[in-house]
Amino acid sequence: MECHRNQTTNTVGFSLLPTVLIQYIILNLALPDIVRLKSTNKFIASIIFDQDFVREYNVKSSSTTWLFIYTKRWRRKSMLHGFVDGSNRWYEIPILELLIPMVSPWEDLYFLTASGNYFLFASNTSQEVIYVNPMAKIVRKIPPSPLGPRGTSLWRRSGMKLLPGPPRSGHFRFLFAEYNENRPVLFEYNSEIDKWRSIEAKENVWNLPCVNERGGDYIFLSVINGRSGSVLIALGSKGDDVPVVIRPRFHRGGEEQQLAVGFSWGNVSDQLHVYGDGNMMILRSDDVDDVSKRRRMLESVELWGLSSNGMSWEFISMVPSGLIEKIKKPYGVIIGCIEERQGTVRAVLMSNFEGIWDIIWLCYDIKRQHWTWVPLPDCNMKGLNMAGIAFSSGLTLS
Repeated sequence: MECHRNQTTNTVGFSLLPTVLIQYIILNLALPDIVRLKSTNKFIASIIFDQDFVREYNVKSSSTTWLFIYTKRWRRKSMLHGFVDGSNRWYEIPILELLIPMVSPWEDLYFLTASGNYFLFASNTSQEVIYVNPMAKIVRKIPPSPLGPRGTSLWRRSGMKLLPGPPRSGHFRFLFAEYNENRPVLFEYNSEIDKWRSIEAKENVWNLPCVNERGGDYIFLSVINGRSGSVLIALGSKGDDVPVVIRPRFHRGGEEQQLAVGFSWGNVSDQLHVYGDGNMMILRSDDVDDVSKRRRMLESVELWGLSSNGMSWEFISMVPSGLIEKIKKPYGVIIGCIEERQGTVRAVLMSNFEGIWDIIWLCYDIKRQHWTWVPLPDCNMKGLNMAGIAFSSGLTLS
């Protein structure tokens, strides 16, 4: 009761501040804080619902980056955690309450990807994809793709992309790439017409701009990644061009290390390759002095990108050794994902050792050629299962 009185008093005192100052303070809050704040006072709510404020907040939010992690203990015992750059704590995103009427209690859900206010989950039980917009409180099932129902193991993070439609349109496009009948094919779902289309990608007969000059003009979706090379589909960001197949080779002679792609058990691989948005990150690890040989230590992280003609992977940069010393810890399992947006390559590495998760967020500024580390507070994930991770552009008020 005392806590409630203090909260009421603080809200009233906050409302007595000049309106311009209140707007400035709210403008710099994360969206979950704004959602809670608008229910405490009618005057504050009127500021938040003002269309000029909404427009200004949405423009500011579009340049922020969220990291979302979906954890679960068993079926209903699950939670979507979100962290926004510049913040100092994790937020619990109220999505699961929206899913309850749509999802059976025995459904096994996996978080696929997110962009803005759009979140996609896949069910391993019904093999369906579910779309959630927490701001509009919309939950819908997406029709099966032309390839039919898909279990969660078939969705590859580097092979899919979620693209919001124009502002306030309420629509999005979901893309993924697969081999179909021995040909690389792009599959696209458009929420505006609630339909899929499939397009066979054509072989690359023109040069792609190099990674430092792309400027977001292309979308890259991985089809196959292996030790010596990859197959990707490149598509113009507006979606008007015919998708193109590119086959970059990886020339690193003399290496006989064990390789994993996307996910690695510490005792079975020397290096992990993580792909996303036309980039490749190589994590190299060494054994830790351990009788069981089930833990390893991260030793180096390299960033590679596509060559100007898309024919090979080219080395871009390596995380400085001083930064590696700050972030490395023993691990038994490690996974990662990468995105590139607005001239910055972002990578998150999640490792687990004896039930304890460690999360590393790294950023590489392409123009400045500079690495930074985003320290993350404890997410209290000990003993939980990780069921999906993704970067996303900022949440918006509409």
